[in-house]
Amino acid sequence: MRNLARVLAFDVAAPVAAIGALLAIGFVLDWPLWWVSVCSMLCLLIVQGIIVNFVLYRRDSVTVGTDDEGPGLRLAVVTLATAAMVAAVVVGYTRLLLPDEDFTHDSADVVRIATAVAEATATFSPADPSSSIDRAASYMAPERADAFKGEFGKATSDLAKKNISATAQTISAGLEALGPSAASVAVVLRGTQNQPGQQPSTAVLALRVGLTKQNDHWLVLDISPINAR
Repeated sequence: MRNLARVLAFDVAAPVAAIGALLAIGFVLDWPLWWVSVCSMLCLLIVQGIIVNFVLYRRDSVTVGTDDEGPGLRLAVVTLATAAMVAAVVVGYTRLLLPDEDFTHDSADVVRIATAVAEATATFSPADPSSSIDRAASYMAPERADAFKGEFGKATSDLAKKNISATAQTISAGLEALGPSAASVAVVLRGTQNQPGQQPSTAVLALRVGLTKQNDHWLVLDISPINAR
C-alpha cells in the first residue's frame, strides 16, 4: 500500500501535473510560437522520463517513487512539478485576473468622473459663476481645461446677468467604450433651471463624455450632447 501511494504521487501525479501546468500556460498565453516550442520540448522530456521510469520498473522492479535510495530524485521531481504549477498560477493571475480587476476599477473610475463633470457643466449659481466650471475643469486634461473655460465663459456671464441658477442630478450613467487609454461614457441628467419671476423648468439632458488616461489617471477630453433621434 505504501509503494502504491508513492507510485501514484511521484510516478503518476507529478508528471501529469507538470504537463497539465505547461498546457495551461499555453492556453492562457494563446499559444505563441515560442511557447509551442518550449512546451513541446519540456513535455517530450517529461514523457521520456516516464518511459525510462517504466523501463526501470520492468528491469529492476523499482521506480522513482519506490526507490528508497533515491530521495533526492523524488525531491527533484516534486520541485519541478511544483514549479510548473506555480508558474501556471502566476501566468493565469497576471494574464486573466489582473486585467479583469483593472477593467472593473477603470470602469467605475471613468463613470464617476464623467458623472461629476456632467453635473458640474449643468450646474450654475449666479452668486459664484465660475465655481462649477472650475470644478469641471479640474477633471480635465490640461490642454482641454483652458479651452473649456473659454467656451463656457460667455454662457455663464449671460446666465449671471439674468440671475438664472441651474442644478443637475444624474439619472443614469453607462460605459460606452473602454480601452487601455481611452473611454467614453454616456450620462443622462435631469436639469432644473430657476429664473426670478418664472416657474422652474426641468429638462432631461444626455451627454457623452470622452476620457483619456494620462500617468495612470483618467482625465476628460471632451463633453458633447447626445442628439436624440
